[in-house]
Amino acid sequence: MLSHRKFVVGVGGGIAAYKVCEIVSSLAKAGAEVRVVLTDRAEQFVAPLTFASLSRHRAYNDSDFWEAAEPRPLHIALGEWADLILLAPVTANTLAKLAHGLADNLLTNTVLASACPVLVAPAMNTDMWEQMTVQQNWQAIRSNPRYHTIGPGAGLLACDRVGTGRMAEPSQILAHLHSLADTLGKRDLENKQVLISAGSTREFLDPVRFIGNPATGKMGIALAQAAHHRGATVTLVHGPIEARLLAEADSAISFVPITTAAEMHQAMLCHTKTADWIIMAAAVADVRPASCSGAKLPKGDLPDSLPLQSVPDILQDLRTHLRSDQKLIGFAAQTGDIIAPALDKLKRKGLDLIVANPIDQPSSGFGSSTNQAVILTRHGDRTDIPPCSKLELAHRVLDQVRSL
Repeated sequence: MLSHRKFVVGVGGGIAAYKVCEIVSSLAKAGAEVRVVLTDRAEQFVAPLTFASLSRHRAYNDSDFWEAAEPRPLHIALGEWADLILLAPVTANTLAKLAHGLADNLLTNTVLASACPVLVAPAMNTDMWEQMTVQQNWQAIRSNPRYHTIGPGAGLLACDRVGTGRMAEPSQILAHLHSLADTLGKRDLENKQVLISAGSTREFLDPVRFIGNPATGKMGIALAQAAHHRGATVTLVHGPIEARLLAEADSAISFVPITTAAEMHQAMLCHTKTADWIIMAAAVADVRPASCSGAKLPKGDLPDSLPLQSVPDILQDLRTHLRSDQKLIGFAAQTGDIIAPALDKLKRKGLDLIVANPIDQPSSGFGSSTNQAVILTRHGDRTDIPPCSKLELAHRVLDQVRSL
């Protein structure tokens, strides 16, 4: 998704500039071409030589802007060259310039001289971020279809203040850049409400023992990110997932944590009414212990055989509650032949589309950062997706749902 894409990375004057080093390095390692432009203040935090080393190309600053234009003005050449522009960290000063179309340095002139999508990642002190004028500028940027935004998170800031203003983490920004490289900025899901389930469920025998599976939630998170990046309003109902993985998802996504299949069943039904698309990517338990002890069972009291009972069939139940204009998408994680079981599930559950993925192939399935799949629709269409990142697979799934 990033290979051979051309990125201009504009670095603003804030302590978060050091985080952009990781982003530039990751882009270059992925095969992208990167040109870094620093403001004067950014150079006080990270030297141009650092970015030149990481990007494998010289970094530019305002002293380059004012040199004689040979053969063309630098801001024009950079603006026309770029496929995508990242601005991070964006200060209150730069945000105001972007909102009002001002250009007094190389970075802002390059933005105005370009026509490509721009991802804006602000960072500043909480009191600065909460100023009415700053928020007005932020909303002006967000209402401009050319600009894509990834808002600051909350936490301990460099000024020792705890609050909102912390620049989004490099992993979040890189995920958004992956999506923009794939879609080139289209917001084709802007009016969609997408409900997604992710991760595994746990069915407890006692407070410390449960029946579960190895699902990590990575595929569901990737679907949520991809849908959000394309403009959808996203709700993610998820089982137990590592905090690190949840932190990589954009804070604009609504998270609904659950533990058991019954809790997921209730949460999905609760949010189904307002959803246009429902995507069941979670690996939900099929059975649970017939009884659950409120206290830990001594090892000697564990049963030799464990009585089980079925859990609610969430997909089946969702179908009975859906309107004709809603779309229901399922996943089928399989070993061996993945097509026949997926087609059977597609028909039995009344799905619009199913994603069949092999969990017995290298770098696919549970816990992996990559995946492969065969997408099948109720109309009989089949699309084979070769091994790729889970975020790229998520975009291909969304493409197929749109085409129904």
